Amino acid sequence: MAEEILAPMAGKVFKLLVEVGDEVEADDETIIIEAMKMETPILAPCEGKIKEIRVKEGDTIEEDDVLAIIE
Repeated sequence: MAEEILAPMAGKVFKLLVEVGDEVEADDETIIIEAMKMETPILAPCEGKIKEIRVKEGDTIEEDDVLAIIE
């Protein structure tokens, strides 16, 4: 079953820490977003393999946007 990595707030994608095919554990840092001049790591909600990344560095995101899919 696929699990989505969601943006907790609006901001900008500062750095991608994973690529498609990477294995992640629950609570691994996957993406760093920048909001209000602060960098916030986005953690994997579960363990699995990164199936899809829907953003790239520099993208502007809104709260609850799907950033990536873990399978």
